[in-house]
Amino acid sequence: MVTKNTNSLAPLLPDRHPQHDLFICDVGDAVLKDVMQHMEHPFYALSKKPEVSVKRYVNGDNWLEVTPSIKGLATIYDKDILIYCISQIMAKLRHGEAVSPRVRINARELLIFTNRGTSGREYGSLMDALDRLEGTRIRTNIVTGDEEQIDGFGLIDASSVRRKHGIDGRLLWCEVKLSDWVFNAIRNEEVLTLHRDYFRLRKPMERRIYELARKHCGQQRQWRISIKKLLLKSGSQSPEKRFRQMIRLLVKHDHLPDYQVSFDDDADVVVFTNRGSVVSGVIEGNVPALKGSSYEKARTVAPGWDVYHLEAEWRGWIVEPPQDADSAFVGFCRKWYEKRGTPS
Repeated sequence: MVTKNTNSLAPLLPDRHPQHDLFICDVGDAVLKDVMQHMEHPFYALSKKPEVSVKRYVNGDNWLEVTPSIKGLATIYDKDILIYCISQIMAKLRHGEAVSPRVRINARELLIFTNRGTSGREYGSLMDALDRLEGTRIRTNIVTGDEEQIDGFGLIDASSVRRKHGIDGRLLWCEVKLSDWVFNAIRNEEVLTLHRDYFRLRKPMERRIYELARKHCGQQRQWRISIKKLLLKSGSQSPEKRFRQMIRLLVKHDHLPDYQVSFDDDADVVVFTNRGSVVSGVIEGNVPALKGSSYEKARTVAPGWDVYHLEAEWRGWIVEPPQDADSAFVGFCRKWYEKRGTPS
């Protein structure tokens, strides 16, 4: 657990509403991982100022284009609504309940869940967030042989709001209809567990860095990445010099949840070290150790990949204990390779 600081300038926000652990389907990665393979570029704005320009990312023959609405691109803070919705769906799945893309949101519960205040201004900001989420559109292509398929979709398909009648009517609840691609990612169990202090991170870039560490380091002991590549993956528009300063602050304050951050000046590499607090899905401890032969089979079906990294990925998103863990792991590795091929 990250040490709490009561100073007003503490790197972490105060824990306004102590909450349970939560689950997130890494929405940006769900598309980029399944469709764009090795591309893992962000499409949430990291600025509180409206971003209205179209973003386009290219990786070989594949491309991804993100178009904002006139109110701007969905921000990483708007993503809190999706985290809440997906957490609710995951909770129902764990209890064997029926789920659908439509999620009813109690506004007060959402604000408490995301460690926000409950003033009237906070309720109003939810309306703007819904508009940006509904207005942001993604278009991407899939190249197969001599054919190209182009698909378009949104973060949410629709939303509705219920509030007390009158000028200062209090927001009661809202309902969100997740897009098919988000809902399918949840049903395919592409979920990761977030540390609850994610919502206490003050800066948008810190949230993005945590997401990248959670995705790539996972339950491994360490993850190393060059400063330039981390800057690219983050989606930050800051110059490299400013980005380095931000990383050094992360190192100094040591407040990133789940991972300690260090910087290797000689190699120009950022190192994330697992603090040992990462939760292994919702079934931690219920999946037995794998047989040695399973790792050999995994190397066969996913040539070129680090099977221990794949195991960490597998354990990080499974929701229910498989009847045959070894077969399930090998099957996961096979699908992983079919989607991504040999690592570059």
